[in-house]
Amino acid sequence: MAFEGLAEKLQSTFKKLTGKGKLSEKDVKEAMREVRLALLEADVNFMVVKDLIKKITERAVGQEIMESLTPGQQVIKIVNEELTNLMGGTQSKINIASKPPTIIMMVGLQGAGKTTTAGKLGGYLKRSGKKPMLVACDIYRPAAIKQLQVVGEKVGIPVFDRGQKDPVQIAAEAVSYAAKEQYDTVIIDTAGRLHINEELMDELRRIKDAVKPHEILLVVDSMTGQDAVNVAQSFNEKLGLDGIVLTKLDGDTRGGAALSVKAVTGKPIKFVGMGEKLEDLEPFYPDRMASRILGMGDILSLIEKAQASIDEKKARELEKKLRSQQFTLDDFLDQLQQIKKMGSLSDIMGMIPGVSKKLAGIELDDRQLVQTEAIIQSMTREERSNPSIINGSRRKRIARGSGTTIQDVNRLLKSFEDFRKMMKQMSGLEKAAKKGRFRFPFF
Repeated sequence: MAFEGLAEKLQSTFKKLTGKGKLSEKDVKEAMREVRLALLEADVNFMVVKDLIKKITERAVGQEIMESLTPGQQVIKIVNEELTNLMGGTQSKINIASKPPTIIMMVGLQGAGKTTTAGKLGGYLKRSGKKPMLVACDIYRPAAIKQLQVVGEKVGIPVFDRGQKDPVQIAAEAVSYAAKEQYDTVIIDTAGRLHINEELMDELRRIKDAVKPHEILLVVDSMTGQDAVNVAQSFNEKLGLDGIVLTKLDGDTRGGAALSVKAVTGKPIKFVGMGEKLEDLEPFYPDRMASRILGMGDILSLIEKAQASIDEKKARELEKKLRSQQFTLDDFLDQLQQIKKMGSLSDIMGMIPGVSKKLAGIELDDRQLVQTEAIIQSMTREERSNPSIINGSRRKRIARGSGTTIQDVNRLLKSFEDFRKMMKQMSGLEKAAKKGRFRFPFF
C-alpha cells in the first residue's frame, strides 16, 4: 500500500516521543528532523515539506505541549491535523449540475489509467443512485473506443461513440443525447498524449468551451511521484482543473504526489484508485488518510467497505447458524470470499487502529486466504458439512487436489474445530446469562 514506508518511519519516530514523560524543544526538533527525512524519501515536494515542518514545529514547541501530561500524544495530534490540512482538510465532492446532466471531463496523459478510471467513476456513481453515460472522445489511440466499451459493459453503463468524428462534435452530441434520454451524468473520456503539448491542450480547451463541464478531473499515476504533481500543475495552468484522481495508490508507491498535489496546485484530490478491479475507486478523505499514515487506523472506511461487500441477508443467516452451532466449512468459505471483496488483508488491518501490516510478528499474506479457499473447494459437499468424517485417506486426497500438504489441511481443520468450540462456549454463556444463572460483570 502507498505510504507504507512513510507510515512505518513516522510511527517509529513518534513511538520515541510517546515513551518520554516530558518533552524538551530539542526532543521535538530531533523528531521533526526524522519526519522531514521520511517525507523527502516519500517523494514529497521539498517546499511542501519545509512549510509543513515549520508549521508543526511552531505548534509543537508551544507552552501547552511542553506542560501537557501527554506531550507525545499532543505532538501526534498536531502532525495529524497538519497532514490533514496539507491534503485538503475535508473531502471534496463532485460538482453536481443544478439541472441534469452533470458533465464530467476526464483528462490526463497516456498510461495514467484515464479510460479505466472513467469506467470506475461511472460504476461508483451508478452505485450511488445516478444514471451515468460514458462518452468516447479519444479517437487517436488504437482501440481506445473499444476499451471504453468493454469497461462500460462490465459496469453496466452505455457508451456514446461516433467513431473517428471530431471529438468536440462528439462531446456536444453526447450532451444533447444524454439530456434527451434522461442520463443525469455524462463522463467524457478525452484523448491523452505521451507528454503535454499545445495540440492536446487546444483540443481539450475546445471540448471545454463546447460542453461547459461542471467538473474537469485530471487522472494521474501516483507511482510517478513528483512528475504527477508537475503534470497536475501544467494541466491546471493551461486548462483549469476542479480536482484530481490519483491512480495506483495501492501499489508500492512512496505517496509523495498525494501529500504534495493540493499544496502545489490548490486543487483537491477527489478520488483514488486502490486496485485493478472496477470497484476499486474510492472518494479521498484527507483526515482518514492522515490517520492511516500515523497508525491511528481508519474505522469509517473499514465500515463502509464491509457494508458494500457483505451481504446483509447472508450475515443474518450466518448469525443464526453460529448460535445453533450449524456453522459448516461452506459457511466458512462464503465468509472468506466476502472478506476478499473488501480488499487485501494488509489494507484491512491497516484500517484498524494500532494494527500494522505485521500482526503479532506474523506477516499477513493474502495467499493464505487463497490456500484455505483451495483446500475447502477440494472437499466433497458431505465433507464440508461434516468435517469429522475426514480421515487420513481423505486428507491426502484433499491436499493433492488443492496443491497443499496434509499439514496445511490438518491446520485448517483444527482451526475450524477450535472456532466451533469457541462459538459453542459463547452460546452456552449467553443462554446461562438469559436464564439468570450467569451474569457478566457489566450486566
